[in-house]
Amino acid sequence: MTEAESPTPATGTDVPSPGSAGAEPEVMPDVETAFEEIEVDSPLVGIIMGSANDKPKMQPAGKALEEAGIRYEVRVMSAHRTPELVTEYCKAAQMRGLKVIIAGAGMSAALPGVAAAHTSLPVIGVPISGKNLGGMDSLLSVAQMPPGVPVACMAVDGAKNAGVYAARIINL
Repeated sequence: MTEAESPTPATGTDVPSPGSAGAEPEVMPDVETAFEEIEVDSPLVGIIMGSANDKPKMQPAGKALEEAGIRYEVRVMSAHRTPELVTEYCKAAQMRGLKVIIAGAGMSAALPGVAAAHTSLPVIGVPISGKNLGGMDSLLSVAQMPPGVPVACMAVDGAKNAGVYAARIINL
């Protein structure tokens, strides 16, 4: 690798040339500006749900995270109605600083699996009870993930445990 090809360290400084031992590194203004824009208190957990109607059942996850002092964000997105949004959110989650995604969904409950298919972050699935089948359809959808697409499955309407579990993951 030539000097021109050598990678620049993540500190935002130029690599001194071999003949300039002891030379003061020069700060790269564009990198420095980029780091100024990074929010220090950014959320560590993303809570996503398939419908705005799921918010009351997912609120205990946020409350558990608040009690643990962990910042989170909440988004509504559907694996069926807005699949591109789910894909985009999950692919960018780690880069934005998220450490865990909690995904709640009812009926076919595809959201946790779709989320897990598009990120390497831990995904916690919360099956949400609906009008039919008492949430068993959601539970089976979340619990029966294929090999290579892991989703931690909570109990039906188990959002509080999802928040507690996310806090434990973050505090490892």
